[in-house]
Amino acid sequence: MAKKMSCLSRWKVIKFEVQCVRQKTVKQDRKVLLKKNLILFENVDMIEPDQIRWDRIRYQRNNQSYRMLMNICYLVLGSLLLSTDKGETKLAVFLDERSMHSLYEKFILEYFRYHHPEYKANPDTIPWNIDDGMIDFLPGMVTDITLKSAGKVLIIDAKYYGNTMQTQYDVNSIHSGNLYQIFAYVKNLDRNQTGNVAGMLRYAKTQEQITPNNKYSMDGNTIWVRTLDLNLPFPQIAEQLEKIAGDYFGSGKFDRTGIGTDRRCKGIIEYGI
Repeated sequence: MAKKMSCLSRWKVIKFEVQCVRQKTVKQDRKVLLKKNLILFENVDMIEPDQIRWDRIRYQRNNQSYRMLMNICYLVLGSLLLSTDKGETKLAVFLDERSMHSLYEKFILEYFRYHHPEYKANPDTIPWNIDDGMIDFLPGMVTDITLKSAGKVLIIDAKYYGNTMQTQYDVNSIHSGNLYQIFAYVKNLDRNQTGNVAGMLRYAKTQEQITPNNKYSMDGNTIWVRTLDLNLPFPQIAEQLEKIAGDYFGSGKFDRTGIGTDRRCKGIIEYGI
């Protein structure tokens, strides 16, 4: 039986991660913050990336809080470019788009799990609403984030692209494949046509001059296309996420309690994205 990764080993991974991220092109104030945090790891030894046994990581009730943090470490360390000089490590300037998309998606999911357990945030599998029972070769429909409250459902599809809009013949429009996908999710889940299922495409905001900020009513269901500005202090990022719930579930009030100290979600934005 494979030996589980100890708590101390996990702290070694995190220390190595912080050391590497400091070499990245990040804002000076964040470098200062990272340096201060390293003091907390004074008694933790360093570990080389090839010594990390990711397959031995196990999560239980008492260490679940490590899961998201270790996922971030895995993604970022996966982008490391190791030099031929022993002991010298260089971090790639960027994570590939696929890794960033996964990180972005998990950030939104973990935010709602942490701050709004009442919404039961999870990725859900949606069955096809078919008439004759034939499902052969139909692709699976798995949401990024599904929120549920008081008989209403909001499906969020997180998108991290270099361009939030597609352009054809100098005309900007929403990515057609993304829109078809979220529409299919909503309509197949709302098989009784209650109108109590809505969808949202949530793009990471870019520096483009034109970005989507739209609300559509499609065949009795609401579809939003919005952006999330990650280039803001974490409390303001949190306010944008809170507005998702407020717009649909009518929660109305934004509770700032714990937002400033939410290290699990905050760390993803400041050091991962």
